Formats: sequence, C-alpha cells, structure tokens
Amino acid sequence: MIIFGIDIRVYFLLFLTYSVAGWCMEVVGKLIEKKKFINRGFLIGPYCPIYGTGAILITFLLKKYVPDPVALFVMAILVCGTLEYLTSYFMEKIYHARWWDYSQRKFNINGRVCLNTIIPFGLLGMFIMYVSNPFLIGKIEALSELELNIISGVLFTIFLLDNIISTNVISFVGKTTKEFGKSLDNTEEITNKVKEALLNKSGLYRRLLEAYPKVQSIKVKIKEKKEEIKRQVVEQTDEFKENMNKQKQEIIDKVGDLKELPKKTKTKNKKESK
Repeated sequence: MIIFGIDIRVYFLLFLTYSVAGWCMEVVGKLIEKKKFINRGFLIGPYCPIYGTGAILITFLLKKYVPDPVALFVMAILVCGTLEYLTSYFMEKIYHARWWDYSQRKFNINGRVCLNTIIPFGLLGMFIMYVSNPFLIGKIEALSELELNIISGVLFTIFLLDNIISTNVISFVGKTTKEFGKSLDNTEEITNKVKEALLNKSGLYRRLLEAYPKVQSIKVKIKEKKEEIKRQVVEQTDEFKENMNKQKQEIIDKVGDLKELPKKTKTKNKKESK
C-alpha cells in the first residue's frame, strides 16, 4: 500500500526507528537527571511509540512547510504538543493514572504539556524533515522487496506481541486505581506464565512505577481517599445513631408526660372539689 508516495512498510520502519530513538533520548535524559538507568518505555522493548507517532505525523502533515524553516518549526511544536496533550488525556481516562505531570513547571497546560518540553519538538521536527527522513527513506527503499517484507514482518510481529503483553500490565494499573471496593494491591489470575510474572509486581510493572512515579503516587492518594471515606462513613453512622437515640429518648419522655397528664388533671379536680 502506498500513502503519499511512500510504501506503508517504509512508514512502519520509520515509526519504529523514531520510537527507538525517542526511547534512547528519554533514557539518556533520565540517566543524566537521576544518575541511573531507567527504562522510560511502557512497552517491554526499547521504544516509545509517542515519538514514532509524532515523527510520522510530521512526515505526513508538514511536507508543505519544508521550504519555510520557521513555519516548519512552529507547526512541529503544534503537532507534537497536541499529540502529547491528547496522549496524556486519553491515557489518564483509560488507565485512571497520569503518566507524566508538568504542573510544577512554568508555562504548562493542565500539567500535560509545558513550554520547555515542546520547544525541542520543533527542533526535532526540522531534523526529521531536513536530515533523518531523506537518509532513512533512502536506505529503506534501497532494500529488496524480500528484505523489506522479512524485516518489516518480523519487527511488526514482535511489536504487536509486545503491545499485547504490555497492555495487560498497563490495564492492571488502571484496575488498581479504579476499583475502590478491592485491595489496591490485588492482581488477576493469569494462566499465561509470562503475563503472570509481569502482573505480579515484577519486571515491567515495577519498571513502569519507576519510570512513571506519578502512577504510584496516584494509587497512594486513592488509597488515602478510600480510608478517609471509610472514616467519614463511620463518623456519620455514629452521629446518626446518637441523634436517633436522642430523638427516641425525647419521644419516650413526651409519651410519659402524656400518660401522666390525666392523673395530674384528676388530682387537680379533686383538690378543687374539696
């Protein structure tokens, strides 16, 4: 299949290449910041699909801006910034956890994007259109039909399996943060040994919490909120019982007064007749 003059297999290999490049950038950034290796991808393999998606969108949408570097820079910021915002929004809605939060940084929009993270997108967009795309597309298109089929087929299969397994782990995060009625540390029974190992707070799950600590903090907040709600329910129940007992006693006292009223009236009449 040809899209905008380029074979879809070429687009997939571009997507995967930029996803790996994005993963490398994230890992290096965290290595400099934290002084240790942190796998920033939420898939098993070494790739961050949001970077690959951004690169493909730039390739699709911004060809007409290539003659104007300034326009290309601005449009790359808009395209990638929008992608980052929407990705954050929908991941939070689906998995009930925010994977990154820029609320503490200046010039942020709802904590999902901020100025000092989207400016590099403009530079990367220019690099993609002026440098890497011409080089990569040329190299990929130089492959024979058989080579292109084998490479793209094998990589697509690996990527698809990775997504299936990783989605199960990520959905576990959503489950634990959504279901107040169950223990937040509860896991589903998984018959597949690989998935069970991943879901059992090991491997990819631990790596996700390390790469995206906000997820863990959200879980803690939910657990605290759950305890607060329980405490409020107990307090309100005790208060309700106390009020009911008071009202019950008041009713008993009033009924007692009504019973005594005829006796008092009779006694009063006797006194008056004397």
